[in-house]
Amino acid sequence: MPHRQATFKTSDRSRQLQILSTRLVTSLFAGAYKSVFRGRGIEFEELCDYQPGNDIRSIDWNVTARTGRPFIKRFAEEREMTVLLVLDRSASLRCPSPRRPKHEVAAEVCALLATAAERNNDRIGLLTFGTGIECFIPPGKGSRHARRLIAEIAASPAASGGSDLAGALNYLDRVTRRPAIIFIVSDFICADFSTALAGVARRHDTVAIQLSDPFDFNLPDVGLLQVSDAESGQGRVVDAGSGAVRTAYARLAALRQSDIRQTIAVAGAEIMPLCTTAHPVHVLSRFFQGRRRARAFA
Repeated sequence: MPHRQATFKTSDRSRQLQILSTRLVTSLFAGAYKSVFRGRGIEFEELCDYQPGNDIRSIDWNVTARTGRPFIKRFAEEREMTVLLVLDRSASLRCPSPRRPKHEVAAEVCALLATAAERNNDRIGLLTFGTGIECFIPPGKGSRHARRLIAEIAASPAASGGSDLAGALNYLDRVTRRPAIIFIVSDFICADFSTALAGVARRHDTVAIQLSDPFDFNLPDVGLLQVSDAESGQGRVVDAGSGAVRTAYARLAALRQSDIRQTIAVAGAEIMPLCTTAHPVHVLSRFFQGRRRARAFA
């Protein structure tokens, strides 16, 4: 699938993201990131006799049944991880908002994750997409590589209407050989992506960061309102002063939200809601802390 090559050019926005993400990662959630994703390694090393105090979840029941005594699987310590950011650059993320548009929040959360991965000495890659693949930067390590990613994240998105998330995930699945941690940053307003997401989630630890804005769920009471679909360009006039219209809008928005979350859950990915009214670093911190607690009791 054709796509453009990323160019490493530092802009004012890129420098701002680098400074912001470095400061926030250092002070707030680098430890939370490490504790969630640093655990038992993923590569099998050897079988050992079970000793009192060993984690019973490590017992190899097949070998134990054959030999008549308990054995556990020992895994090599995981020295590094591969983290992949999948960033939606479609028009729906650039809709005007009285707060911050979704694409700015998306850039900030991606920059934070890239910086946390770099600080943890992990390999980090980036895939951006709209109606097709825009840019793919294969995973790499080091501060220069992280700056290259952030520069691309901060770049103005290409002119794009809709979003082909399924195509982006299928592409990623083809080029990613080893298990990775995948963060999908999108509003998930796109054609059916359930099969592609399920395929990726089977092989990789997948987190869906769902971007939203309060206007996604409720119309303001402002009378006649000219609205348009940022991706299709179709427009119409809506009577936002009508309570019945606002109620119907809210009901349909809630149904769409429920459908998206159910699709993500059924596919086997984890969801992290991120509204434009919240700061990404606080949402990430709560997500990592919640994930750590859940795994501690798993």
